[in-house]
Amino acid sequence: MSNSIALITGGSRGLGRNAALHLARQGAGVVITYLSREDEAAEVVAEIEALGGKAACLQLDAGNTAQFDRFAGELAETLETVWGRDRFDFLVNNAGMGIHAGFAETTEEQFDALVNVHLKGVFFLTQRLLPMIADGGRILNVSTGLARFSIPGYAAYAAMKGAVEVLTRYLAKELGPRGIAVNVIAPGAIETDFGGGAVRDNPDANAFVASVTAMGRAGLPDDIGTAIASILLGQSQWMTAQRIEVSGGMYL
Repeated sequence: MSNSIALITGGSRGLGRNAALHLARQGAGVVITYLSREDEAAEVVAEIEALGGKAACLQLDAGNTAQFDRFAGELAETLETVWGRDRFDFLVNNAGMGIHAGFAETTEEQFDALVNVHLKGVFFLTQRLLPMIADGGRILNVSTGLARFSIPGYAAYAAMKGAVEVLTRYLAKELGPRGIAVNVIAPGAIETDFGGGAVRDNPDANAFVASVTAMGRAGLPDDIGTAIASILLGQSQWMTAQRIEVSGGMYL
């Protein structure tokens, strides 16, 4: 599916950016969304165009359902203008934010912010875009290794991702008749700016992650970007409703 088109929410930085570049290098068109840093998104688009690919960026607050109708309209216009199409093939629900707080200290405001971006947003954005996803396409939701193992401070965040993993199975069941495969990828600890960049910038945190990981190191963005591209562009259409953890064997 080298002529396929992927929509990646939160694709202007971190794992979303990395996935966009890997997909583009294999010939896929890419639409990325950004929350506030249009300059970062434009840099990703420029980098993809420099590779000879096609890309576009659109603003979206993935936690604000009131924006979804407007966004769908802009996406439809972009697909027609850039690709001459009215459908796209792959939806990657990647946009997210992390809140580190112990269970006893987590506020309702923090909880609601996580719900809006990681669960409600994923549910209703996917619902809104369903008519635009091509039959035989793929949806990939992003979870976390923290939905399998437990580290204090992530109770609310991991609970949202656990819900997304259940949602993924239901989507796979309901969209199966359209030939749409729905899976979830669960990264481990990765060297990005996520969570303040602790794994990337704190040598002690990085060394600890390496010590509990079978592969003996913390993850790199390329580890996830290559996996996302493989899941979406590979010949594994019969694989659906699966949780694919890409953590290097963390906490086995």
